[in-house]
Amino acid sequence: MAGNLLSIGKSGLFAAQAALTTTGHNITNANVEGYSRQGVVQATATAMESGVGFIGSGTKVAEIKRYSDDFLNQQVRTATASGASFDSYYAQISQIDNLLADTTSGLSPAIQNFFASVQDVTGNGASVPSRQALLSSSEMLASSFQQIDARLEEIGDGVNSQIDTNVGLINTYAKQIAEINAKIGSYGSIEQRQPNDLLDQRDQLVMELNKHVKATVTAGTNNALNVSIGNGQPLVVGQQAFSLATVKSPTDLTRLTVGYATGDKVTPLPENAITGGELGGLLEFRSGTLDRVQNSIGRLAIGLAATFNAQHKLGIDGAGQQGKDFFVQAPAYVAAAVDNATTSTAKVGAVVSDPTKLTDSDYKVESDGSSFYVTRLSDNKRTKVDPYNAAGTTQTIDGVDFTINGNAASGDNYLVRPTANGASGFQLALSDVSQIAAGSPVATSAPIANKGTGLISAGSVGASYFTAPPSLPITLGYDSSAGGQLTGFPAGATVSMTLNGTTTTHTGGSAPFKAGASYSFSGVNVTLSGAPAHGDSFAIGANTAGTADTRNIQALGALQTKNIFNGGSATYQSAFAQTVSAVGNKTREVQVNASAGEALLKQVQGAASDVSGVNLDEEATNLLKYQQAYQAAGKVMQIANTIFDTLLSIGR
Repeated sequence: MAGNLLSIGKSGLFAAQAALTTTGHNITNANVEGYSRQGVVQATATAMESGVGFIGSGTKVAEIKRYSDDFLNQQVRTATASGASFDSYYAQISQIDNLLADTTSGLSPAIQNFFASVQDVTGNGASVPSRQALLSSSEMLASSFQQIDARLEEIGDGVNSQIDTNVGLINTYAKQIAEINAKIGSYGSIEQRQPNDLLDQRDQLVMELNKHVKATVTAGTNNALNVSIGNGQPLVVGQQAFSLATVKSPTDLTRLTVGYATGDKVTPLPENAITGGELGGLLEFRSGTLDRVQNSIGRLAIGLAATFNAQHKLGIDGAGQQGKDFFVQAPAYVAAAVDNATTSTAKVGAVVSDPTKLTDSDYKVESDGSSFYVTRLSDNKRTKVDPYNAAGTTQTIDGVDFTINGNAASGDNYLVRPTANGASGFQLALSDVSQIAAGSPVATSAPIANKGTGLISAGSVGASYFTAPPSLPITLGYDSSAGGQLTGFPAGATVSMTLNGTTTTHTGGSAPFKAGASYSFSGVNVTLSGAPAHGDSFAIGANTAGTADTRNIQALGALQTKNIFNGGSATYQSAFAQTVSAVGNKTREVQVNASAGEALLKQVQGAASDVSGVNLDEEATNLLKYQQAYQAAGKVMQIANTIFDTLLSIGR
């Protein structure tokens, strides 16, 4: 009996010792990130039949239990991945927001200063200092575009670097998870004998992994965890770890993309396939904001250059010559994928033909072996190039002339960025003040001998004027017969008369006179008003006023308030303001989401901590409880020893 009591006391002593050790382990690891509270689960030892009933034989330690909730842990991982993504996105987009919102040295004041210089020349066309100031402000405008683009490129380089860093960390975590899977697997899968500390380490590694990319966790064999990312690409399967790699984009060698490594082959993954974590935030920022902003600023630069050049070439410079391009308009970026078939002969080109229809999107041109398709990447709208002629086909989409010739293999693709280089390639094309085409090539007059009140406008020209100019001067005469006719137009010319938005065409050298109507012929545009008398005349001749004439520079100045972009609904500055507003709104949206994500993360972390966290006050109480249990078990053994000694003394 004393022996049984001694065994009972011994079992209690061992149980209390295990509980004290476990409590001490909890206390010393209370500040270790990812540590889960452990506890001793006791069970009653098997009782013995005594003839008068079952007599207990003490206690045993059934399990060292790890307090952890898989559901809550998954919520923490999800919130961690989401929060890290928003934080990463916000850190990047806030740089662009600060860049564009600069009201003192940004692009908006540069545009204002440029057009102020244009207006200054309008008021004093012969002033050399005014013309020089215009060239100087033009160079400053070009510099502003270039500086913004350079800063965006710097941000892009930073994104590349961070993508590479994150991929390296992801691979490291994947390898470590696989190694711990192997260690855990070596202990078997007995539920009551789990390597708790290793489980904590593995869960913490998975948590750290989610800071860089959203990972999906599933249970594997032999107590392993399988980890996948993206659209199900395995990262860890049992004891095997797979790798990601950074590779240069097949169509943009300055851009790093993420690929899935299998052996010596790296398969690029779609950027939208990787979500969550810092890596997901970086990729989403680059495609959703950085590229769009660069394209938007480039669109503004190209639109300004194209429209300003078009009007400038309708004027004459100080030497009486047709105006040249005022700005250099950057060409579109076009690149064939490096892995296109070597047998392909296809060539793809792109030229902006209508800035009013430009978008801020990139385009993908791809072949199925017989036909070509153009996909607008902002919304994946796909347009078939139809009909296609291998000798050369041009199709206009969104104000861009896509030219394709030759043959391609199925799967061949090309990246077209019509406006990406717009800001970096924006430059002043003129080198001398005499090259400023301020004047109009035509001049009009009405003889003082006219008897009526008829008036003729100063006149302007269209692009066709310089390709097939009329023989000037010409004199238009008013004939009051037949309801009033204007005669004297070139006999072979077609005269377009526009009044109140309605246009009619006339031939034979005459057209009806209507007060307020505009008349266009051979690239010349004039407006007649008032009430001319029979026989009154109006002269149209070549301009000889030289620098004194500022009609074309006036037209150039009027471009500041002309609706050009977005289908003719936005000016230069309002288009830029829309970009600034869009970035500002997106920045605020990401900031709010980041704050909400942080709050959610704290909430789910608190819930998980309630289950797995170490409460030092509770553990201190446990220390006293288990100490008392230890002392009580020792007392049982002491009594058992006394009884045993008493029995021995009887025999002496």
